[in-house]
Amino acid sequence: MPGDQSVDPVVDPAADLGLLSPGRAGSDVEAATGDSALPQALLDAEAALTRALGAPADVRARLADAARADRFDARGLALRARPGGNLVIPLVADLSAAVGAETAAWVHRGATSQDILDTALMLVAARARQLILADLDAAADTLAVLAARHRATPMPGRTLTQHAVPTTFGLKAAGWRSLLLDARDRLAAVALPAQLGGAAGTLAALGGDPDLLDRYAAETGLVAPALPWHVLRTPVADLGAALALTGGALGKIAADVLLLTRTETAELAEGSGGGSSAMPHKANPVRATLIAAAARQLPALAAVLFGSLAAEDERPAGAWHAEWQPLREALRLAGGAARDARELLAGLQVSEHRMRAHLDLTEGLIVSERLVAAFTPHLGAAEARRLLTRAASAAAAEGLPLEDALAEQPQLNGALDLAQLRELLDPTHYLGAAPELTDRALRRQRKP
Repeated sequence: MPGDQSVDPVVDPAADLGLLSPGRAGSDVEAATGDSALPQALLDAEAALTRALGAPADVRARLADAARADRFDARGLALRARPGGNLVIPLVADLSAAVGAETAAWVHRGATSQDILDTALMLVAARARQLILADLDAAADTLAVLAARHRATPMPGRTLTQHAVPTTFGLKAAGWRSLLLDARDRLAAVALPAQLGGAAGTLAALGGDPDLLDRYAAETGLVAPALPWHVLRTPVADLGAALALTGGALGKIAADVLLLTRTETAELAEGSGGGSSAMPHKANPVRATLIAAAARQLPALAAVLFGSLAAEDERPAGAWHAEWQPLREALRLAGGAARDARELLAGLQVSEHRMRAHLDLTEGLIVSERLVAAFTPHLGAAEARRLLTRAASAAAAEGLPLEDALAEQPQLNGALDLAQLRELLDPTHYLGAAPELTDRALRRQRKP
């Protein structure tokens, strides 16, 4: 069979290889959130706890040597997680067996499974976030270049799917960048804290020392929490919201690109569109499509994370457990969308001549707002609007340019000469402050 020569057919039947997730397949974030990255984060959390507790140097060294994910069977851990309901229990057993009795006495000392799993998920999130932010920053930089280059490139502004008034592609790109920076800055600002509290969040089995929270956070590289947050799920919900906002910001760009790359519009094109299995002529906007798909999924995942805020008692049953997979999937979707946005914008092709040609599709109607304002001093506001309405209706019914329809309106006799009328009908001369607004938007810098 084709392809058999280089493909190993022996694959774990439960493996998630991204076959139905092309948006995240092959991305750096996929690797940073995978079934090797998660056990490594768990092991990192355990090793950090041992250091924070002040274990002897030889204990720390043995644990560091053993705490490598490639030494553990991830699939076996998953299957053995079922009796206790989480992955930490079998991992601690395997880690303890790997290091010997003296070091094992320091493994997981005083902690509960949620301490380690929450900390590990925050580590995974922190590592994935750096990758996402790098792609968002690259996309924002590209948009800044596009916006500056096209600050005065005229194109139709569209509202409710119809031509409205002229705008510029630079202003559109500046708007994309502004929304992207909103999401980027929100994601960068989310606090990702370590988790440590023991069985019921009192630190009793950890010596009852509140300063241990700071030491543990320092060892993990995460933020120090004011309290153990076993049932105070703001960090997860806040991260979910920021990821959904990121998806929405990128989804807005994708939505516009999808519309503007339509065959009948073709004002934009992806630099290397995807092919079709049936139609050889097509160059589909695949990256925009994958971004749009991610943007539609992320709000639902964030809703699950928000639902887990209502967590009962000092540690919940089900609410915490419900977060794990949605959080990882949200990171993957946002990471894949950021990667695709960076690539899409880097290769985006802008057709200035198509944008200019489309300004003339309505044969002058796109500047009717301008004409009302110009005619008002001569006719009054109400009569100017009635005249434009009549002329526009006549132009549409008879297939005439608006200039010809206006020439048949006797009220305009003596008000404006033909040269003045043609100047008013030129859509490239009705851009308002679009270029200046673009410049204004580009003065914004990303937050540290």
